[in-house]
Amino acid sequence: MLVTFSSKVDADVLMMADHAKLVLKASGKDVSNGIPERGVFTAEQLEDAIKKLEHAIANERPDDALQGHEDDDHNDKTPVVLEQRAYPLLSMMRKALAAKESIMWETGSGW
Repeated sequence: MLVTFSSKVDADVLMMADHAKLVLKASGKDVSNGIPERGVFTAEQLEDAIKKLEHAIANERPDDALQGHEDDDHNDKTPVVLEQRAYPLLSMMRKALAAKESIMWETGSGW
């Protein structure tokens, strides 16, 4: 499943649901029951969400990125860290904050 993040200030950002869940959780959204079908970061919520996401990125340990991938058939052990996964959305968040715009997301198949 894909999650599409949209804002008036930037192009849409698409993420696989598993990756979006990590980023949403790090930015302070409750995803304990899964990713809501639709959601929003209001302009007022963005500053706090950015701080939380930056904090999570700064405090991630390299081995955190490998969790859950021990059984992968890939020989490449270079982890994809939260910073890399979150970069497009974090960029959108910063632009939206500066423009005082919101960011919405919607889940779907991508087709």
